[in-house]
Amino acid sequence: MAGFILKADNLHKNFDEFKAVKGVSFEIGEGEIYSLLGPNGAGKTTTISMLTGLLSPTSGNAYLNGFSVREDVNRVKEIIGVVPQEIALYPTISARENLSFWGKMVGLKGKQLSERIDIALEISGLADRAKDQVETFSGGMKRRLNIAVGLLHEPKIIFMDEPTVGIDPQSRRRILDTVKSLNENGMAVLYTTHYMEEAEELSDRIGIIDHGKLIAQGTQEELTQMVGEFDTIKLNIGEIENIEERAKKLCKLPKIENAFGENGDLMLQARDANEVLSEVIEHLNNVKIKIHSLKIQEPNLEAVFLHLTGRALRD
Repeated sequence: MAGFILKADNLHKNFDEFKAVKGVSFEIGEGEIYSLLGPNGAGKTTTISMLTGLLSPTSGNAYLNGFSVREDVNRVKEIIGVVPQEIALYPTISARENLSFWGKMVGLKGKQLSERIDIALEISGLADRAKDQVETFSGGMKRRLNIAVGLLHEPKIIFMDEPTVGIDPQSRRRILDTVKSLNENGMAVLYTTHYMEEAEELSDRIGIIDHGKLIAQGTQEELTQMVGEFDTIKLNIGEIENIEERAKKLCKLPKIENAFGENGDLMLQARDANEVLSEVIEHLNNVKIKIHSLKIQEPNLEAVFLHLTGRALRD
């Protein structure tokens, strides 16, 4: 990487007494995909809103290509593309008309606008639907058109806020492939998600955010090294009452470092899964809890999140 396209420096955002973002700092290199991974409500959208000039930080600052989001917001907007979580399209006009409207909003016109619309439609895989009204599009197609809008003015970095939420697997696959293609052509990407597998597939580096704090960041390898000495045991015991209380009791067993229970699953972390497994099974048998399935997982981002927060990464 030649340098940094983005630098967030100790960003805070308060809404009255509620502290939504608490001292977030990270950098994104030119041509890098950086993912903010965390559950809903973690502060991902608020962070993006500050980085794109939609919200003013309570304190701290951020720099895009050297321009401050506090002092040079118009210059910042010239170099960024934004794909918001909410669909920002007019349903009763065509895809091309939507792109024409948003292109004019960022100063494009004439031949340049027409050429950029053609390129954006091609990238998003919607060239054959250019004249169709957006209200006839599926949710996944609307998401792809939302991405096309963000690409019109050839940004140096694009911000994608949960772009695959609520769409079918085929559309999700196409969006992920589009992100990788944009990056292969040199564009930096800030991608927010609560899907661990998306962050694992896409990212050069990942920042894990929870309750407004960036609690860890690095490459996937660097993050998983944090729990490299731990195995994760995942047991499905079906829907039972007070599964969280059951997890707390298991956490009291010798050599169990962390335990979490939700949606019929118990997740346990231990330095040696084989060493503690018999005790776990015996404990569950003694309290008449049936194990439906059992899996020992290699260290992954979910294990990192569990290790750092004592909770599993959920929606």
